[in-house]
Amino acid sequence: MSNSGVAAYNELSNRNVAVEKYAYLVKRIAHHLMARLPDSVQLDDLLQAGMIGLIESVAKYDASKGASFETYAGIRIRGSMLDEMRRGDWAPRSVHRNARRVTEAIKSVEHHTGRVASDREIAKAMDVPIQEYYSILDDAANCKLVSFEQVNESEDSGVLPRVEDDDHGAEYSQLIKHLTAAMAKLPERERLVMALYYDEELNLKEIGAILEVSESRVSQILSQATARVRAHVADWMGP
Repeated sequence: MSNSGVAAYNELSNRNVAVEKYAYLVKRIAHHLMARLPDSVQLDDLLQAGMIGLIESVAKYDASKGASFETYAGIRIRGSMLDEMRRGDWAPRSVHRNARRVTEAIKSVEHHTGRVASDREIAKAMDVPIQEYYSILDDAANCKLVSFEQVNESEDSGVLPRVEDDDHGAEYSQLIKHLTAAMAKLPERERLVMALYYDEELNLKEIGAILEVSESRVSQILSQATARVRAHVADWMGP
């Protein structure tokens, strides 16, 4: 075997070892996402998509960007799983369109008032009755992934715009900084729901019991908080 052939063989072997070493990330992320996805989503589909993301991570990781391999791989694995979901068209386009309308309404109201927008103000800005606004929030919660770890998700179906590979070092750090600041500006109840859901990993029923509200209301609060954070971060991300 030529020297170039030996080098190629060694490189391939090293990549295979890395994939085997970090395969646990795929399983962990897939199971984490499954708890937030509709029943129609199959675990095997997420695992297969996640393995593709892991393989790509091993091939493209650049330590000089400043993030650990686990962080970089986690972003790509989640992104690959979410891409698979988008290809499956799990949520109607109307859900994504209405979610964007909520975000734009929040931005508009808070820009003009200089304070946190209330539910009724958001509904008025969207020119819909308050109950229809709540229905829009319900649809968004039932059909969308809303995880603030998913910073590689696309604009149409997630919390934040995509962070490209070449930007994932300093850009990723800045994104997290602005995201944290946006979450700190949330109304107390929304901030509490997000902390219980994402940090404590409680389900909607458990959070509802703590707040003494229905699961549906918790879902609405979570969707509104997501849209509010997205509205704040969108100003930093630009058009």
